[in-house]
Amino acid sequence: MPPKARPKKNLSAMKRARQSVKRNLRNRSALSTLRTLIKKVESAVTAGSREDAESALVQATKALDMAASKGVIHKNTAARQISRLTRKVNTIAGVSAA
Repeated sequence: MPPKARPKKNLSAMKRARQSVKRNLRNRSALSTLRTLIKKVESAVTAGSREDAESALVQATKALDMAASKGVIHKNTAARQISRLTRKVNTIAGVSAA
């Protein structure tokens, strides 16, 4: 349980506390994975390698959509991050943004 949480007294509160610990771990892991995938795209863009950036973008887009569908992040946040990453990749790919 979180360090500040005092022990719960009824069964349903104890169960909710257990569930929140599990969910917190799962969400933290998912967010860490997202951050790693986003950094891969950005580092590929910085390095100027077009193929690596595009393949990393596909992975990051899939992961962001999945996280949004699972409720780890908000759907608008996922859409915004996908849009920004796509624009960055398009700048090195030589595609003009419309």
